[in-house]
Amino acid sequence: MEQENMKRLRELTDLLNQYRREYYDLNAPSVDDGEFDRLFDELAQLEKALGIQMGNSPTQTVGWPARDGLDKVAHTTPLLSLDKTKQVDELCAFIGEQPVMLMLKLDGLTIKVTYEQGMILEAATRGNGDEGENVTHNVRGISGIPSRIPYKGRLVVTGEAFIRPSDFEVLQDTLVDSNGQPYKNGRNLAAGSVRLLKSEDCRERRVTFMPFNVLEGFDELPAKSERLKKLRGLGFHPCYYLLSKHSPSPQGMEAGIQKLRDYARDNDIPIDGIVATYNDVAFAKICGRTGHHYKDGLAFKFEDERFETKLIGIEWNPTRTGIIAPVAILRPVQIDGATVSRASLHNLSFIEALELMPGNRVLVSKRNMIIPHIEENLDRGGFDMGRVTLPYCPCCHRPTRIQEENGVKRLFCDNPDCTARRLRQFVHFAGKKAMNIEGLSEGTLEKLIGWGLLHNFWDIYELDEHREEIVDIDGFGEKSWENLWDAIQRSRDTTFTRYLIAMDIPLIGRTASRALAQRFHSSLEEFESAVIHGFDFTRLPEFGETLHQNIHQWFQNEDNWYFWSELRNHVTIAAPSAVQKAAAPDSPFADKTVVVTGKVEPYTRDGINAKIESLGGHAGSSVSKKTDYLVCGENAGSKLSKARELGVTVLTPAQFFQMVGE
Repeated sequence: MEQENMKRLRELTDLLNQYRREYYDLNAPSVDDGEFDRLFDELAQLEKALGIQMGNSPTQTVGWPARDGLDKVAHTTPLLSLDKTKQVDELCAFIGEQPVMLMLKLDGLTIKVTYEQGMILEAATRGNGDEGENVTHNVRGISGIPSRIPYKGRLVVTGEAFIRPSDFEVLQDTLVDSNGQPYKNGRNLAAGSVRLLKSEDCRERRVTFMPFNVLEGFDELPAKSERLKKLRGLGFHPCYYLLSKHSPSPQGMEAGIQKLRDYARDNDIPIDGIVATYNDVAFAKICGRTGHHYKDGLAFKFEDERFETKLIGIEWNPTRTGIIAPVAILRPVQIDGATVSRASLHNLSFIEALELMPGNRVLVSKRNMIIPHIEENLDRGGFDMGRVTLPYCPCCHRPTRIQEENGVKRLFCDNPDCTARRLRQFVHFAGKKAMNIEGLSEGTLEKLIGWGLLHNFWDIYELDEHREEIVDIDGFGEKSWENLWDAIQRSRDTTFTRYLIAMDIPLIGRTASRALAQRFHSSLEEFESAVIHGFDFTRLPEFGETLHQNIHQWFQNEDNWYFWSELRNHVTIAAPSAVQKAAAPDSPFADKTVVVTGKVEPYTRDGINAKIESLGGHAGSSVSKKTDYLVCGENAGSKLSKARELGVTVLTPAQFFQMVGE
């Protein structure tokens, strides 16, 4: 009976507000005064019997308060975000064996509402998590927030203020944002509406509040779901959720997600994902937090959100391989709290497919919440490849050409002496992963090349012949020269892996170089012999036909052989470390390929890979049929899905360390 009364109370509140809007705003009442008064009296009696009044109740909203400005509100308990994923497997891994609530991720503005002695004390936006804005005056204009409840203790509820998709369709044609432009989505409109200074204006935007958590109150209830359920008896309409009491399979998780999506669609609720949160309040509290998010939940995002901006122009940057890479220069746009003003355009085929021209309106996302990416061109038509590409290299001004390989078009500079191309080759050579010459920055290299002191990489190790000239270069001096020369001297003692990376053989990076070092015992002589005698590199873990061909083709070039041999006169390759040599044959990872995904504390990625190699294993970079183990840490990516698909053994960091006796 009480549930039916609550339902009726909400129905009457919404219905009477609709009638008031028709009467006062539209001058088109659909009921006479007698019917309105009868329903008004029924609502007043229900409110008195239940001890509950909605914040936008017609019995309480004769006047509409306005504010001169929004005051700041400090959150004693920070209102942080949740970490995010787009992988169902990662969501399952996060849940583990803990009971969770799987609930709608509402697409609106987070609000915290505080009650004391049954009366609303304060409503505030989340803001930056530590401080929000006071929007208590707008409670009367938001559906779903009771202004009085039959609960006398302190109650703090967090939830989402949103606008239903059907309402947004109606409002979209009549409202504009602060820039005079139509609102692009309901979330932006809801966020702007909640922060309006006049609650009457807020009421007209049809904002709805739906709680998803209880921060304070109901201490006797140990589960979040129980606390949300109890809110129903106080006049709230909590966010819909499903309960999971065991570790779900990916298939079961996908079914649950689809059920929630169907519910949101059928009930006109805007969502942009699903949230999994540990249901046990005590367990959730011990999960801890970072500066950005709490660790008791994980948000599953349906897709990357798109933001409209303008393509100002295209910047072309010569690379060390001769490819001239296009970069989009964008009108700055805020995405996930960061300003995005540049995005890779990949190649000419990508530009051509989207018909991109400077001045076009484009939709931009941050793929996987990290990498800025242009998703769509809103102004297609009039594309002209000749106006987009450069006829001459922006650095050496030699003619460029368009090369098409495997169906992909790219812009090339074929000049091997192009300054920009040569500079980036030197930057790679001196970089941390290669010869690791500290202090030999891009700016320093540019000066040395410009003065004609560097022509080949081994010239770096003969710079002492030009000491006097270098000391006189602007920005240098005796101390700078000494520091640089000391760093160059230190780099002479290097490793097989660094030396091979410095060669810049296509696609032979750190992972492949480590595999070669392990196979050929960090011996350049053994590796040379293998190349000369046509060794089949596809026999190595993660080496396919492409890497095999890249190595042999690189050494077929006489200039590369000369470079390889000449540089060896200036460096010393360290023998395999004692740790590598002593890798126990009974190590569970000896001769095994181990791939790591996510964070494995306290190790960095290089640190955990070095650990794997010290155990006689091969540290892989991608999951394949040749992978023996996947170590899955925090924030794992798509590698987990691939591993399960291929039947690869998946280990938690704890299981990995247990196997190695740590």
